[in-house]
Amino acid sequence: KLKMADKKDSGSDSESTEEPVVGNVNKFSVSPPGYTGRTKKGHLIFDACFESGNLGRVDYITEFEYDLFIRPDTCNPRFRVWFNFTVENVKHDQRVIFNIVNFSKTKSLYREGMSPMVKSSSRPKWVRVPAKNVYYYRCPDHRKNYVMSFAFCFDRERDVYQFAYCYPYSYTRLQNYLDNLEKRNLDFVNRELLCLSVQQRRLDMLTITNPENLDPDNEKQKVVFITARVHPGETPASYICQGILDFLVSNHPIAKILRDHIVFKIVPMLNPDGVYLGNYRCSLMGFDLNRHWMEPSPWAHPTLYACKNLMMELDRSQKDDLDFYIDIHAHSTLMNGFMYGNTYEDMDRFERQAVFPKLLCGNAEDFSMSNTSFNKDAVKAGTGRRTLGGILDENCHCYTLEVSFFSYMTNSSSNALPYTEEAYMKLGRNLARTFLDYYKLTGYISSKPSSSLVPKPGRHSARERHRERGSSERAASEPTVRVSNDERYDNRGSQGRLMFERPTMGSNVSSGSFGETQFRLQHRGNRP
Repeated sequence: KLKMADKKDSGSDSESTEEPVVGNVNKFSVSPPGYTGRTKKGHLIFDACFESGNLGRVDYITEFEYDLFIRPDTCNPRFRVWFNFTVENVKHDQRVIFNIVNFSKTKSLYREGMSPMVKSSSRPKWVRVPAKNVYYYRCPDHRKNYVMSFAFCFDRERDVYQFAYCYPYSYTRLQNYLDNLEKRNLDFVNRELLCLSVQQRRLDMLTITNPENLDPDNEKQKVVFITARVHPGETPASYICQGILDFLVSNHPIAKILRDHIVFKIVPMLNPDGVYLGNYRCSLMGFDLNRHWMEPSPWAHPTLYACKNLMMELDRSQKDDLDFYIDIHAHSTLMNGFMYGNTYEDMDRFERQAVFPKLLCGNAEDFSMSNTSFNKDAVKAGTGRRTLGGILDENCHCYTLEVSFFSYMTNSSSNALPYTEEAYMKLGRNLARTFLDYYKLTGYISSKPSSSLVPKPGRHSARERHRERGSSERAASEPTVRVSNDERYDNRGSQGRLMFERPTMGSNVSSGSFGETQFRLQHRGNRP
């Protein structure tokens, strides 16, 4: 019997200790206690009643400080990570501290320097709040739960400011992207409606290949199946997926070769309801869909049901050879891109599946082989990778591709480099390119493709050979990137809360810079 929410779903490190939060704030004006007049300038107005929005509650602490509560996933209060909200009615040079107080995870990249995203109506490009203004610590005022506090300076009164956990990528944005792609009338792209979600949103699938490959009289075709956004808050997955799509439909010589030899089937958004609602991990009904691949329900998990049935049909087909299944995710505690694969008793099969990640490491400087692992952990039972890896043909390689919410390290950099939207899409392009390397290595695609499809020597190819050669050499000595388990923020957080430090004469802090301010930690005692 199906329940509305799975208590055994993994991914949350702590149960809620706060009052339940239901629904998003809707143009909520925060005024000082006892104030009954009209809203004044500087009385902040919070809003999250928009697509992919999430903010459940705002508590006024002082005129400078506000406690913010993430709205839990619908029908599942255990997941509280994603936030996305706007603030307006600000005063020029108004300084505030926002405390996000009810995260469900304890381990976080906020301990490694990650900071929230921000943009405003006059500056629509997402940027990160300065990391020096962000603290992640155990807070005595909230039962020693972890709190993320950040200081911010509003510099333009007419602007509406938007804050988010990571770069948002909404259901509507995907639909607009697919509509524009469809309008190009490319003969090698076919958009298909696999099913509708519980709330009647589209589950789209794109088939990208030379139309001749779909002729039933042709030889058996290699199929690569890719999915993304089964976890709605993992927005980097959509940027990677768009990078894959952009590359495969382009005029790049490698894309043309791949379309001539491979059938790509891509489902960009497996959980459209969760994305639209602003959930972090669950569907409308509170299910972590990536734990239900074994027996998906047509009414509770229709998108999984449709995808799994299609892949099983491809697996049984005499005309299709399902070669890859890759599910794209984002990771909240590790850096870089990396993969999870399965372990098998057949050593030959185990060694074969290690080939593709190694090739990807040679093409993508942000991909980490040291973080890549092959396992059959019990907590991963029911995931797409584990389930399909156990029931599909033994020649099908099943992976989870993970990418950090925050940053990556390269062998040529001593510091972590924050991911941008473009960097995520670049990883997608590099993933697509790696299929050519793989199929050349296996002999399925000739190592001497037509000269009309390959850049002339001295332009791209020589540069690519040099880069690939250098990347392969780096891969062998790639450093291990792990999240530290130290508690260096804990003591500081337990001693007090963030307080502002007014700039002194001669300070180089500009009150007009985007979000820039200055603060220090000061013991203030517990609030009553």
